[in-house]
Amino acid sequence: MTRAKRRWLPALLIPLALVLAVLTGSVQAGATVSLPPKTADEVLAMIARTQVRAFSGTLQQTAELGLPDIPSSTPGVTPGAGTALEFLAGSHTARVFVGDPTKARLQIMDAMAERDLIVNGKDAWFYNSADNSATHLQAPKPGAPTETLPSKPAMPTPEALANRFLAAVDAGTEVTVGEASSVAGRSAYRLSLAPKDPGTLVASVSIDVDSETGFPLGVHVQAKNQADPAYSLAFTDLSLTAPDPGLFQFTPPAGSTVTTKVLPARLTPVPDADSSPKAPSPHGTRVSGEGWGSIVMLPAAAVPAGLTSNPQISQVLQSVSGGRALTSSLVSVLILDDGRVLAGLVPLERLQSAAAAQ
Repeated sequence: MTRAKRRWLPALLIPLALVLAVLTGSVQAGATVSLPPKTADEVLAMIARTQVRAFSGTLQQTAELGLPDIPSSTPGVTPGAGTALEFLAGSHTARVFVGDPTKARLQIMDAMAERDLIVNGKDAWFYNSADNSATHLQAPKPGAPTETLPSKPAMPTPEALANRFLAAVDAGTEVTVGEASSVAGRSAYRLSLAPKDPGTLVASVSIDVDSETGFPLGVHVQAKNQADPAYSLAFTDLSLTAPDPGLFQFTPPAGSTVTTKVLPARLTPVPDADSSPKAPSPHGTRVSGEGWGSIVMLPAAAVPAGLTSNPQISQVLQSVSGGRALTSSLVSVLILDDGRVLAGLVPLERLQSAAAAQ
């Protein structure tokens, strides 16, 4: 199988950079089912041809990265790096609704509260029932040197996560098809991606692909030397009919505290494989290496505001030579004293070596 090599931001690091990516999660696939055999190329073609654009369903997260439990985000706080870390430990449940390419809603079900993210065209809201607070996220004003909301909402779904891992598939990845199974009541092929790079923490990534539509139903990431999946994302129920349009309308409840924030510019995409191996983006972000062993390097100026001072993040950082680090069974992040940040699906030692080489 031949696929173009691409640089990529490791899929599990995306929540640290994107405001809207606040949840990933899943459960194990169900009982084995019988399906006509397909090759890996045929299953990949099914994913590429999927026509599913509108759907709704329930997602359940399981994360076993060896990190301590992170408390739920405090009242009144909009999604960001701190809240994203909350979903890197334990289990969480959410409902997701996607209408046309500009409409989506995510409902995160906490033990005693609910958080909602609603995207409707160039308008977005984040609501926290814990303190009845709402944040209105607005696209930048016309003429400002920033980009508007993406034309397709970046909801954390198995499809979005699967596409990021598939972007890493190259000659250094063994791609096979395993036993078929049932996910959210639908029969699915299981596509397995196994990195050949001995330097990555990833043992394999399994993608459950709906046998009828080619729509990814679940993603399960296995770390080396760990029996249970380190990170998973899958539907527990799924409807492929268009959700009620009213779900994408939001009016702050009576008495709620409303804050308005203008979204910043989105990060410039990482250069593709035709550019220099370490070519920087206009924001100074660099990628060292390719595929599963790649390391993302952000200069201090490109690091999200409040990343190093966030109390939730501080709970999972350890002091190391030259800075602080987050280490887990699947991902490592190195925050240097000079403000630079390095991250990858690699051991901490590889990040330290990359930092010393700069």
